[in-house]
Amino acid sequence: MEKTEVMTPKSLDDLIKLLHKLFESDKINVEEVQQIMEAYDSNPQEWKKFAMFDPTRYTRNLVDEGNGKFNLILLCWGEGQGSSIHDHTDSHCFMKMLQGELKETLFEWPKNKTQDVGDMVQKSQRILKENQCAYINDSLGLHRVENDSHTEGSVSLHLYSPPFDTCQTFDERTGHKNTVKMTFWSKFGKRTQSLLHLVGIAQFCLQLKIHDNKCGERCHKLFDMVQTACC
Repeated sequence: MEKTEVMTPKSLDDLIKLLHKLFESDKINVEEVQQIMEAYDSNPQEWKKFAMFDPTRYTRNLVDEGNGKFNLILLCWGEGQGSSIHDHTDSHCFMKMLQGELKETLFEWPKNKTQDVGDMVQKSQRILKENQCAYINDSLGLHRVENDSHTEGSVSLHLYSPPFDTCQTFDERTGHKNTVKMTFWSKFGKRTQSLLHLVGIAQFCLQLKIHDNKCGERCHKLFDMVQTACC
């Protein structure tokens, strides 16, 4: 990808068009992508149709599929909500703040990536403010993202290239890792009906308090599955 003068997107649609142009090449200029995303001046009127919150967890809302080169996803973080410690499956991750603030905590990889080795080692921590754009990939470490506010929600725009549908999460105390499947709360401004159906079934089972048989166990597993995602 050749170095070009950084342009300032005039709107979210303009940002998406510029990103499509940047990703026409197989080479990614990390600095250029980060600068263009940071140059976009957040306008809620342009992205609010994608912003869908849930009271129990943060949500991942697909905005654009980037012609298969990247996924552009709007993440909505309610008060006190956050991700687990996770990797990015060897992809680039750009995180642009659209509203509020988020705390990003960076961790070292376990000394042996194939085994659980004890406490996770924290490298750094920072607060991301509106219109800032952060970047991470697996060579830089693992991270956790949290909305520490107890009064305001936060919204961030994430670009992942190449797209991925699974990642690894890590227990901070033990280093134990799990592979989880990524899910979308909505796609292109519309609620993901298949996921909505699964959530409804799981919640119904749990409300009936079916805890002492195989059906109850399956319901708990289903509920955990549809509630699990990472950024």
